[in-house]
Amino acid sequence: MSNQDIQEIPIRDSMIRLGQLLKLASLVEDGVEAAELIKNGLVKVNGEIDDRRGRQLHNGDTVTVNGQTVQVVAPEA
Repeated sequence: MSNQDIQEIPIRDSMIRLGQLLKLASLVEDGVEAAELIKNGLVKVNGEIDDRRGRQLHNGDTVTVNGQTVQVVAPEA
């Protein structure tokens, strides 16, 4: 996968939780769908399956769902 395939998702703070990012990036329609995908092992964080909906994501972290990858872009401190 090339960097061109990765969509950057800007966030307001230095951290965002996995479930929130999935909604912000429009990878899911709601929190229920996010929870199901995460619980079923269909979400990868930095290339590894993660089943923690509350997982904290920071600048540079990548999340992949259904072949779509997004990258967290936090504001500079």
